[in-house]
Amino acid sequence: MFKGSITALITPMNEDGSLDLPSMSRFIDWQVQQGTSAVVPVGTTGESPTLTHDEHEKVVEFTIKSVAGRVPVIAGAGSNSTAEAVAMAKRAEQAGASGVLVVTPYYNKPTQEGVYRHFMAVADAIGIPLILYNIPGRSVIDISVETMARLALHPNIIGVKDSTANLLRPLLVRRAVKKPFNQISGEDGTAVSFLAAGGDGCISVTANVAPALCAQVQQSWTDGRTMEAMELQDRLLPLHDALFCESNPVPVKFAASVLGLMGETCRLPLAPLSDAGREKVKAALSAVGLLD
Repeated sequence: MFKGSITALITPMNEDGSLDLPSMSRFIDWQVQQGTSAVVPVGTTGESPTLTHDEHEKVVEFTIKSVAGRVPVIAGAGSNSTAEAVAMAKRAEQAGASGVLVVTPYYNKPTQEGVYRHFMAVADAIGIPLILYNIPGRSVIDISVETMARLALHPNIIGVKDSTANLLRPLLVRRAVKKPFNQISGEDGTAVSFLAAGGDGCISVTANVAPALCAQVQQSWTDGRTMEAMELQDRLLPLHDALFCESNPVPVKFAASVLGLMGETCRLPLAPLSDAGREKVKAALSAVGLLD
């Protein structure tokens, strides 16, 4: 079971768009030192749609090597091509990933039966845990509670990253799934509410730039310090909001550049953050106490 504050890693890039692996190494070390409980390379936040297959594999392998067993590595392995998702998941397993995160097929708009068969094909191909990634805002298709319960019968399908922002969903899933099932929020703004509904943690964008605070939210809740967790969440709210003022990961990469963690470069079609967005992000970093 994966728990706590899990960072959906941004992928550092040089100004020409090439991978900046030295910055990535330093960034991963910092994440672990700040209390992050697991990392997710090459998800959507890691700009997986614009990485080549070779780059995707390289980032996963580099992350696993840099982490060096200190925390779990849940490798992004999603595609709207089932064969491609299977190949990515196999490569992640061979590289030593602790698990894979597989997104609902986007653009194709499969039926629930197609969704079921897609995830089953990936799960059948590997021997490491698979976390379903349900994000209808980007993939259009929702994994229904009924389909999730069917998928959970597979021993390798151990949980879900829920980015629906529907706080009824973890309750419904817990009732429908007949085994311990790892429910992880994919929405920073509802992280504490998701825990209250029975969740186990958060795969976080904000943790890229505020890993210690995000880890403290999760630990406070685990330790039974409910009010402390809520107060920390309130403190982080302006940053959660600002980091989604434009398409992810553009704002969070800019925030990381302001903090000196890496450059802000994203690959097209993601454009640089607007002037208004820059001011909003900087104001939020200051409000949270991360920027003087």
